[in-house]
Amino acid sequence: MRRILALGFILIGLCSLIPATSHAETEATIVQVPPQIVMLIPANAFRDEEFELPYKIFASHATVTVASTRLGPIDGMMGLKANAEIFVKDIDVDKLDGLVLVGGVGARQYWRDPAVHRLVREVVAKEKVLAAICIAPVTLAYSGVLKGKNATVFVSERGRLIQEGARYTGKDLTVDGLIITASGPKFAQVFGERVLRMVLAEHRKRYEAALKAAKEAAERAAASEQNTTEEVE
Repeated sequence: MRRILALGFILIGLCSLIPATSHAETEATIVQVPPQIVMLIPANAFRDEEFELPYKIFASHATVTVASTRLGPIDGMMGLKANAEIFVKDIDVDKLDGLVLVGGVGARQYWRDPAVHRLVREVVAKEKVLAAICIAPVTLAYSGVLKGKNATVFVSERGRLIQEGARYTGKDLTVDGLIITASGPKFAQVFGERVLRMVLAEHRKRYEAALKAAKEAAERAAASEQNTTEEVE
């Protein structure tokens, strides 16, 4: 679980080792490498369902890494334990497909955290999936990424989103571009399913774009080599 694969290098390696293949074989190669999702939990008192249900959904199709400000077992509000594997500061946005902020009363820890604000802004800048549930969307709002965006949050915190320029929808789940927000634990299941669906779609698009670029580069190299050979002859 800890490893986050360097997708670009893997794809380049595959292209160099595998000769020209059928379309079906190429598709199989793309989907064999799972997407990478990082779940960010507070150092204490995350909301159990908002972690457990999405985690199970993600783990069926992706590599999931749990991050926090401390490592090891962390207690949920209702007794669930989660194991934080990496520090927030060690999250590499280039090597992930989605970042998910889990809610719960402990999630207030990140509302004004400059490091987490930089992290979510980088996720948005690099066009990765960003998701938050319950009161965690407040962190997104305070980081500035929800300004002018449709978003939802646990109803008690709606004023914070509005104050930071978000368009509060009041819905159970809201999607705006690559940002997904949900309003609370009752919607953890649908939240997890929607996040995974978007992560898989974006992951596939990146792979297909990289594969196309690699193929075009190989074709240019082959054409250049052919021209050189002809000039020598």
